Amino acid sequence: MLFLLNDVVFDLDEATPVSPADARRFEKLDFDYVLELGCELFAEDPLMHRNDPGRARRLAWLVSQTSPDVNAALFAAPAQDCDPDLVEPRFCALPALVMSRLRSRDSRGQLNAVSADRAVWNRMAA
Repeated sequence: MLFLLNDVVFDLDEATPVSPADARRFEKLDFDYVLELGCELFAEDPLMHRNDPGRARRLAWLVSQTSPDVNAALFAAPAQDCDPDLVEPRFCALPALVMSRLRSRDSRGQLNAVSADRAVWNRMAA
C-alpha cells in the first residue's frame, strides 16, 4: 500500500515498520490517539517526514492501521517545537492512479511541498 505523508510517498508493503509484537500492541490504538501522536511528532519537527523517514513511515503505518481507507496524511506545523494544537492535520483517500503518479514523482525527486499541495491538499490555492 502506498501512503502519502506530507510530501513523501511510503510503500507500506515493502516491510512492516514494526515488529509483530508491536503490531499486536498497536491494534488497541484508536485514530484519535494516532492523530494526537502525529501532531506531537510534527510539532517537534515539521520536517520529520524528511529528517526521520523511519519514524515517519511508522506513523504512516499507524494511520493506515487505524483508518484503513486513508492513504494520505498532512501534518502542517507552523514552526519547530510549536504547540501540538497548532499543527493542522488533514487526511484523505486517494485513488490508486494518483498514488502511483505521486510515487513516480517522488522517486524522481520531483515531489515537494508545493507540488504535493497542488496535487492533493490545495492549501495554498487561496
